[in-house]
Amino acid sequence: MRRTLVRALSAAVLTLATLNTPIAHADGDAPVEVTVNARAALATVPETGLGANHAIWDANLGTNDTADLLKNAGMKLLRYPGGSYSDIYHWADHTAPGGYVAPGTDFDTFMSGVRRTGAQAMVTANYGTGTAAEAAAWVRQANIVRKYGVKYWEIGNENYGNGHYGTAWEADEHADKSPAEYARHVVAYADAMKAVDPTIKIGAVLTTPANWPDAIVAEGDSGSWNEVVLATAGSKIDFVVLHWYPGALDRAGHVPDMIQLTHEQIARHAGPGSDRIGIAMTEFNTGSSSNGSNTQPGALAAADAYATLLAAGVFTVDWWNVHNGIGAVTEVEGHTDYGDFGLLSSAACTSDGSVCEPALNTPFAPYHALRMMSRFARPGDRFIRAATDQAVTDQPEGTAHAASDQPEVTAHAVRRPNGDLAVLLINASSTTSHPVAIDYAGFTPAAGAPTVLTHTNGATSITTTTTGTATSQTLPPLSLTTVLLRPATPPTGLPATPGKPSATAVTDTTATITWPASRPGIKYEVHRQNGAVTEQLGETTGTTLTVRNLKPGTRYTVNVIARNAAGAQSEPSPPLTFTTGTPATSSCSVRLTIQTDWASGYVAALDLTNHGAPVSGWTLTFDWPRPWQRLNSGWSGVWTQTGAQVKVVNEPGNGTLPTGATTTIGYVGDYTGPNVLPKIFTLNGETCTLH
Repeated sequence: MRRTLVRALSAAVLTLATLNTPIAHADGDAPVEVTVNARAALATVPETGLGANHAIWDANLGTNDTADLLKNAGMKLLRYPGGSYSDIYHWADHTAPGGYVAPGTDFDTFMSGVRRTGAQAMVTANYGTGTAAEAAAWVRQANIVRKYGVKYWEIGNENYGNGHYGTAWEADEHADKSPAEYARHVVAYADAMKAVDPTIKIGAVLTTPANWPDAIVAEGDSGSWNEVVLATAGSKIDFVVLHWYPGALDRAGHVPDMIQLTHEQIARHAGPGSDRIGIAMTEFNTGSSSNGSNTQPGALAAADAYATLLAAGVFTVDWWNVHNGIGAVTEVEGHTDYGDFGLLSSAACTSDGSVCEPALNTPFAPYHALRMMSRFARPGDRFIRAATDQAVTDQPEGTAHAASDQPEVTAHAVRRPNGDLAVLLINASSTTSHPVAIDYAGFTPAAGAPTVLTHTNGATSITTTTTGTATSQTLPPLSLTTVLLRPATPPTGLPATPGKPSATAVTDTTATITWPASRPGIKYEVHRQNGAVTEQLGETTGTTLTVRNLKPGTRYTVNVIARNAAGAQSEPSPPLTFTTGTPATSSCSVRLTIQTDWASGYVAALDLTNHGAPVSGWTLTFDWPRPWQRLNSGWSGVWTQTGAQVKVVNEPGNGTLPTGATTTIGYVGDYTGPNVLPKIFTLNGETCTLH
């Protein structure tokens, strides 16, 4: 029996090429340019980065064959007892009333498999039909009696799906199903569980930005699910839990905003010290069996999403599921796709017996993608910026992202602690073999052919060759390629890496960057990331620098690099991301108020105030920050959209704005990805202060 996924999946799909089309070679065309910048550091690969979900309805959960396959794939975290079953599962008697519990799936058996795999455990305590006392007893059994040392404990699973927002799939016996009630219980669970073992980490369920029911405020609530849960339970939790089933294979571009918006919610609502709260993606799958959930397109999407999520600082990404079961059977890119969301075959058949999956535990394509991820990005490595054709990823909040000239090719990169570098290249083209030219900043590769790992469409393993050069490779269609590189000169005598910087006194055009002190005689440089290109914003011999000439309403990511008297440069510091504001004073101001939001669109009111000379006739403009946003309609003005820009011109009755006068206008905005609100509004060409 497999868990039923109740999702509002995106209608966007990856266009599949006609089967048996001859492979085209792009060798006669200019190669795709890839830039890898070792000076632009992102997150460090966590020990728990690669994970997967186990479920108590899977009779193969505890077998040695399953554990050995997961170990071979580099799985470092396994989650139990299985999605929505978590809210009906009682660990003490190993029952799940209303569900199916397979033999050989009890907690001790699960932990035996975890240990054989060489992973850590993530346990989801029963919120829906359980109690804080039951959860605390589980912690006692796990860590005091059995001494398993289970560190990560979630409180419930997708508890916003309890019917409070109109759709119900999650068990919840509480009379009050509001986020406030869930948050109160999170506090009680955390207190009870940490009284048993103060070293454990407690996670609370949040909604994922732009995924239902994110941003919806139900009747009687003081805010959205995330706002209420964080405000009440923020001081008691150590991490938050997101789930993501994007429903399409090209959604990794949503990840940086998704995670940034989650960080902003935590900082805004969870109270002092909230920067300690991590983010876990405890369920992820491409979410679209029609596009190849267990064939090569799904594998490419899996590798892209895992790399992007981990580079953004998520401490675990956990595939749904190890075994899942057969679904709708289709042909995808020349291979049978069983509609199975698992990593490994369940050997299941359709109800009429006409189609059966391959032998039990046969790896599906996403398994090989995660195995490639474990060889590409190892715990302790640092993600660094990589981009194709200088695709820009850090843009002003009011400007749409620039797209790559070759969207079929995607690049990721990591720097190893010993100075080695690995580049992951993804070719999503069904028919074209793309040559790539790789340029490096802050890294000089050794001469000679590098080691290259490749997984292609339909392959049952990853091949290892010594081919091409550090700067030139050819990517087969529908392939994952990892290039392993050594530096031309071993990195010795480098200054210590600066600690994580922080930003204070952020205005519309300036910010003060501070980082931990180091030894004397060091000069520090502050570098801004702009796609895979960095620009130096300034340097100092101290540990504080005020950077100037910044753009209003712009998200900046910076690293600090130390340089000694001999000119040797350190590795870059951990990244710092901050957003500049709008002018403190201006001839106009705008107050944006969200009146209602339904997780794919919202109604906003704009209070426009004139602080300058009287105005007779006005035009207000702003740009959508992201390409997945658009204007639906507007009122109290004539609204139009051209490209990313939205323009509203006064109506005859509200065109005159005396000094100090305010007029209110409004619009309906639609979005299909994380909803980054516009920050830069101009009135007759003058940038307004945003309140």
